[in-house]
Amino acid sequence: MEKGVLVLVPFLRSLSLVLFGFAVLAVRSQDSPLTPAMFIFGDSLNDGGNNNYIPSIARADYLPYGIDFGFPTGRFCNGLTVVDYGARLLGLPLIPPYLSPLSKGMNILKGVNYASAAAGILDESGKNYGARITFDGQIALFEKTVKHDLPPLFQSLEALSRYLAKSVFIVTIGSNDYINNYLNPTISNSSQIYSGEEFADLLIRALSQQLTKLYGLGARKMVLGGVGPIGCIPDQLSKGNGKNGCIQRINDLAVLFNDRLMRLASSLNSTLPGSFFVYHNIFDVFYDMVINPNEYEFTVPNKACCGNGRYGGALTCLPLQLPCSSRNQYIFWDSFHPTQAVNAIVANRGYSKSATDCYPISVYQLAQI
Repeated sequence: MEKGVLVLVPFLRSLSLVLFGFAVLAVRSQDSPLTPAMFIFGDSLNDGGNNNYIPSIARADYLPYGIDFGFPTGRFCNGLTVVDYGARLLGLPLIPPYLSPLSKGMNILKGVNYASAAAGILDESGKNYGARITFDGQIALFEKTVKHDLPPLFQSLEALSRYLAKSVFIVTIGSNDYINNYLNPTISNSSQIYSGEEFADLLIRALSQQLTKLYGLGARKMVLGGVGPIGCIPDQLSKGNGKNGCIQRINDLAVLFNDRLMRLASSLNSTLPGSFFVYHNIFDVFYDMVINPNEYEFTVPNKACCGNGRYGGALTCLPLQLPCSSRNQYIFWDSFHPTQAVNAIVANRGYSKSATDCYPISVYQLAQI
């Protein structure tokens, strides 16, 4: 068994697989791909359906999830995620989840999504949700892809190495290390052991080793997504009193991590030959949407479109629950995750030609290197 991967659920929904196959074709960009493939890692913000196949509490394979996609896919959203929009901006189709039966043979040449809801940088993060593919586990699955699944599709290992070097790797992880670890004393005592600065340092040290391993497996172009303003999400607002729609001390923790993540990207660029690390600043645009919603045509900045209790954050979206009807006016879809309207904005500001939220270059520019 691969590290971090728990037993798969044997039951698969064949109809959903067929529909997903058609959906991949339906959202394919009309432009020529700027990169041969995209390989995606992370948590529920990037999960494209992997948790459908493992016995996890963290799952989104039921309505109303996917209501604007056409059916539930396992994405923690009403529709598309940031990486879905990002793939389209780079000329790629939707990237299939690793655990899907469709992810085999030629179907993986455009990339694979390894992200798993509840995953963290640290293996223990998110354990309260049961099964998940930890970030270490995701890297182990990518190693299997590189060493066993991809070689038969290339004429030589040199050709495979060139393909990997041209591909774009997306890593968005860290939120669960706070929400389902540091900020949750019922399951972890890490906040009693580490100060905010010390915990951020711990995460960055672990992440540096993990990214170096990805580099060793052939990854060269990597986009590191920062942690968003988790002090503004309905889950956290339901537990404490916020100011201006957010809890500052929690957002401060995210800023500590993000500052170090940006420095890590710069450091790895100088120490790993041939690497191109880009830092994607998700925090600022997301926070600006919450504080100035009208500028983005949102009217509900701090309440979940589908949730229960205070701010809709006390209990997240339940099976067959009736969500809000004006989803494009909400910033948050459920207790933790943004709507696809927000995801489209975040992706455009990171992946498009006119991107402003990436350092030192945009993902669009990275793909063309």
